[in-house]
Amino acid sequence: MVHQQRSRSRLSQTSDAQDTEDMSRLLAPRLAYFAGVARTEHVTRAAQEMQVPQSTLSRALVRLEQDLGVELFARHGRAVSLTPAGHTFLTSVERALAEIERAAEEVRADADPATGKVAFGFLHTMGAETVPGLLHAFRADHPRIRFSLVQNYGEAMLERLRAGELDLCLTSPVPDAPDLVARRLDEQKLRLVVPADHRLAGRRRIRLAEAADETFVTLEPGYGLRRITDDLCTQAGFKPRIAFEGEEAETLRGLVAAGLGVALLPPPAFPRPGVVELTVTAPRAAREIGVAWLAGHPDTPPVAAFKKFLLSKRGTLLPA
Repeated sequence: MVHQQRSRSRLSQTSDAQDTEDMSRLLAPRLAYFAGVARTEHVTRAAQEMQVPQSTLSRALVRLEQDLGVELFARHGRAVSLTPAGHTFLTSVERALAEIERAAEEVRADADPATGKVAFGFLHTMGAETVPGLLHAFRADHPRIRFSLVQNYGEAMLERLRAGELDLCLTSPVPDAPDLVARRLDEQKLRLVVPADHRLAGRRRIRLAEAADETFVTLEPGYGLRRITDDLCTQAGFKPRIAFEGEEAETLRGLVAAGLGVALLPPPAFPRPGVVELTVTAPRAAREIGVAWLAGHPDTPPVAAFKKFLLSKRGTLLPA
């Protein structure tokens, strides 16, 4: 009993956050032992079921009670029964162990070669046609692999990749960072999109410098396409005058159709009425599309299979 009082005093003197962390480390290895003995109400029988030495189990229970500063069992030789505190503790322990088992089943299922899951990120402009086509082709040979799909701009996807929330992402520009591995897959030409009644709408080709006096609509700063637009305009000898900034390429195309500006955009999945799309002859207007993943990060079998599939699409990812 003296020892129990010492334990209570020791635990109460630590900060709340540190106390929780330290207590979790102390208790976690012993919770399954506690639940097994509570279920059988017999130390020897529990040791046999869990295939551990009885002495190991007995010591674990004593340490558990000492660390908690609470008696969880009433002893009757090798038989035991739960105290009121033990009953209270068991309810939470069983819930915690069930949650651990559920999490273990989930990660095992996600890694299953035939039915596992791939967390895949891609640019908004890849969502209407490119990614659905890729998934359709991949699932011809892997019909039961599941996907968690995330559409976002490049930098946001790389942040989620680094956070472990994505396995792979299609992005542009192709990142160059020591903690990432990236492979160029294809190139996508950009066009100058103008309203159908614009002064340049009768042209098929244009030098970007000819649009120096135009009002532009662009993606917001931080988007890869915005960075490319700014760089191309700089190469053409001007800084674009920007009227609207958006988050999605087809919204920009709609703004152009409404006569609110011009834009540098990749080809649409489907023709958009109200706009004309001009080939830019100078400077060379294109963006590289690549696949990226976290360096040193082991792949589950489904991720490895999809990565191999994407790399096989090098040069044929996008329509010619």
